[in-house]
Amino acid sequence: MINSLRGRLTLYYLAAFALLLVILATSTYFFLQHEIAHRTDDDLSQLADSFVTTVRAELADPAEPSQLSIAISEAIAEHKTRDSFYLVANPDGSLIASSSDSTSHNHGIHTEVISALPEFRAIVVAANTQQPELVDVQVRHARFRAYARRFATERGDFVLTIFFSMHQSKEVLESIWSAFLIIIPLGLLLASLGGYLMAQKALAPVKSMSEQASRIDAANPEDRLTIENPDDELGGLARSFNELLGRLAISMDRQKQAIEQQKRFMADASHELRTPVAILGGETDVALSKLDRSPAEYRESLQVLRDEARQLGEIVENLFTLTRADAGNYPITRTRFYLDELVAETVRSARALAAEKHIELSVTSEPELVVDADELLARRLIMNLLDNAIKFTDPGGRVLVSASRSESSLAVTVADSGPGIPSHLQARVFERFFRADPARTRDGEKRTGAGLGLAISRWIAEAHNGRLDLTSSKSTGSVFVFTMPATPSAELAAPSSLPVNPAFK
Repeated sequence: MINSLRGRLTLYYLAAFALLLVILATSTYFFLQHEIAHRTDDDLSQLADSFVTTVRAELADPAEPSQLSIAISEAIAEHKTRDSFYLVANPDGSLIASSSDSTSHNHGIHTEVISALPEFRAIVVAANTQQPELVDVQVRHARFRAYARRFATERGDFVLTIFFSMHQSKEVLESIWSAFLIIIPLGLLLASLGGYLMAQKALAPVKSMSEQASRIDAANPEDRLTIENPDDELGGLARSFNELLGRLAISMDRQKQAIEQQKRFMADASHELRTPVAILGGETDVALSKLDRSPAEYRESLQVLRDEARQLGEIVENLFTLTRADAGNYPITRTRFYLDELVAETVRSARALAAEKHIELSVTSEPELVVDADELLARRLIMNLLDNAIKFTDPGGRVLVSASRSESSLAVTVADSGPGIPSHLQARVFERFFRADPARTRDGEKRTGAGLGLAISRWIAEAHNGRLDLTSSKSTGSVFVFTMPATPSAELAAPSSLPVNPAFK
């Protein structure tokens, strides 16, 4: 039971309740004890005043003047109680008169015993010289509360001493304590039962949540805990647990996607590498199979080997770039340069590719588009877009490149007049090793690259806090837009301090 939260809560509640009961019983006992003592003292003082008044009245009665002993006896008879002794003595402590020994709680103690006590004489002497005296006196096995006061009459000064038995008060306190000894264990028993039921009731939602959580597995990952009261602590716990399950589900989905993407990447990479390697091996075997081949045939085989080696080198280089990019280890060296000049230079480098297919390649740009970026990576991105546009544009078509500025960004747009990308494939154009339907190319090429150019280009854009998007693709052509933050005008250096491309001098 102690190992369970319900048992510990019950134990804590029981311990707190027990401490409360003990403190309450103890404080009540001492409070009653103090009240009884205080009331006893008040009663003794009142009894003494009334006794003295009676004695004085008896002595001063003009009709029947009494002797002192008779007056004292009358006062004792009038004020006598079953728990008290009255003793009247001279100031020197000699006893004059006392009450009878008929009290029921005197434990066989007589007035002679009391009057012979040293405490009695000390009380009388003290009361004769000071204020009324109140002391506790232990006589054998009985405890008395003694009150002594001096009073004056026409017959002289005397000291009245009242011994009041505390036996009855002691019995009352013992009865109360005995009642506490019964009530406290009974209260603890009831408290333990009530605490256990309260803990069971309070922890019922926790048990329910535990059972629900145990049923959530891979077969039903969408299940969530039921929130009975969203405003209490358990409701907050259930809500946090459900949010955790949601985050885990998203993380698991991303992990699955990453694993699937890695598997697809490895499979596609293996496939892409296997093809040029197979061609290299096959062409080499063909070249070596005949000893009497002509130089032209050897040259043709070497050209095939060269082309496939370049293709293989390009694939390996792209794979290496993507691997370093994924690991965050690709160095990015930012410099300040003119983006419009870089675009014009890249277009000039691509004109040879466009001329082979008789494609019109033109460029328009705004002047002095200053950027802080890695110039080599930016050139590679633009070249990938141009190469992609030229590759998928029909012979005799056109490719338009433009560079422009907005309030907070710069944009490079590459638009072609190719057949476009089918709508169901547009979302995948930036995936690694993805290549659109071969029907999109109408130049008779069987191989259109490894499908890594756009993936690398998008990474370059994101590495510069920019974006690369396919904004439009239909039967009249496709439009790719690369945007990146513009350099604030306050940070622009003077044009003379920027590097100037020799081709534009």
